[in-house]
Amino acid sequence: MSELILNHVTKTLKKKKVLNDISIRFESGKIYGFYGRNGSGKTMLLRAIAGLIYPEEGEICINGQKLQEDIDFPPDMGVIIEHTSLLPQYSAYMNLKMLSEIRKVATDEDIRTALRRVSLDPDDKRKVKVYSLGMKQRLAIAQAIFEHPKLLLLDEPTNALDEESIREIRTLLLNMRDEGCMILLASHNKDDLKLLCDEIYRMDEGMLSNFDSNISNEQDVI
Repeated sequence: MSELILNHVTKTLKKKKVLNDISIRFESGKIYGFYGRNGSGKTMLLRAIAGLIYPEEGEICINGQKLQEDIDFPPDMGVIIEHTSLLPQYSAYMNLKMLSEIRKVATDEDIRTALRRVSLDPDDKRKVKVYSLGMKQRLAIAQAIFEHPKLLLLDEPTNALDEESIREIRTLLLNMRDEGCMILLASHNKDDLKLLCDEIYRMDEGMLSNFDSNISNEQDVI
């Protein structure tokens, strides 16, 4: 993943423009942050880039290939958008093992390494249904990274995490950026945005505007 371009992307739901004429270019090896009130369009932007919703106007191009025309989904993508699907009756390791059977690109060691990177024990046999919210969130992050994505789309990745876990995940994301991953991060956590992001953008009523790292209006991040 070296380049992701949105050209005049517009999406309407229930007669409301949830994405309004968005044009932007992203490149590998950077973290891009998005903030705004609930319903501002942050999640819809990530969903459109992930190929989960189709814009009625404009185009999304990934390395010169048009989404929904040349490809259905971005290649080598990891995603946390809204509620990540986990299999509660299986262990964390088995959740990733079963998911790995779809693309068959991750090894057992990839799975174990991803779990360790989010401070989960790959040998823990407990079922996910007994996990705390924080442990489930860490597993969702492991699920997003275990196949070594080149594009990572994260919607509120530090929700339900304690301070130590938040620090660990921030370090993980910075390391992935330095390894060349393109990371798009939607968050209400202004500290995440300030500490992690190379560029920060504000979403408001489906429109995107550039903003510097000095997020001065806290109400916009709530």
